Amino acid sequence: MKRIFSKGGRSAAILLLFLAVWETITRLVNIPNWLLPAPSAIVKTGVKVFPDFLPHFIATVKLSLTGYLIGCGFGFLAAVCLHLLPKLKEAVYPFLILSQNIPIIVLAPLLVIWFGFGILPKIIIITLFCFFPVAVAALDGFRQVPHELRYYMEMAGATKSQLFLKLELPGSLPSIFSGLKISAAYSVMGAVVSEWIGAQEGIGVFMTIASSSFQTEKVFVAIFVIMALSLLFFLAIVLLEKRLMKWQPKGDDKR
Repeated sequence: MKRIFSKGGRSAAILLLFLAVWETITRLVNIPNWLLPAPSAIVKTGVKVFPDFLPHFIATVKLSLTGYLIGCGFGFLAAVCLHLLPKLKEAVYPFLILSQNIPIIVLAPLLVIWFGFGILPKIIIITLFCFFPVAVAALDGFRQVPHELRYYMEMAGATKSQLFLKLELPGSLPSIFSGLKISAAYSVMGAVVSEWIGAQEGIGVFMTIASSSFQTEKVFVAIFVIMALSLLFFLAIVLLEKRLMKWQPKGDDKR
């Protein structure tokens, strides 16, 4: 825990330095706010629009969490099925890779045509963002379990389900959490993209209205909140990983 916050302190110092340089340049060059607002102007705008922005923020958080849980759940279940059924993996895995070559922003209008403007197409978009990292990370984790331990348990008479539950699943947790952390950052972006295709509230809607009226400060407010929310989701998974994996060696922590 201390290591996380010490690293966070260094990152916060770099961020503050970046914001200070940004503030200084915008003031010295006298850049207009509609082109590139100073951080202080963005903060003032954020405080001013907070009552109107809050419903959009809550809507995006709910949508992100729902899509994240569904996407990660499907990703993990798909990885388990493909791992336990090697022949199915050989047939399906190439299509799993090809699915990531479809631009989501192109697929989004089709989802609206097929499923309407309700919450379903938005959940599907976030699920597509979160599904792949968890599925691939879990498959890699299952495969990277030491063969010596696998042979030892097989010699001891372990069944296939016992091998999975007592060896492969615990051994793959570091890889699974890596996929969960990537998906946590993607979930907010997926929610914003899904809100662009047709929603009544959400950070994506707020950003679209602000950009169409050239209110650059509000656009940057939305960008900063998206970044902060993604970071918060990421840190939540990091803390969960630290709590659930206290048994993991901490060789890197000693540096």
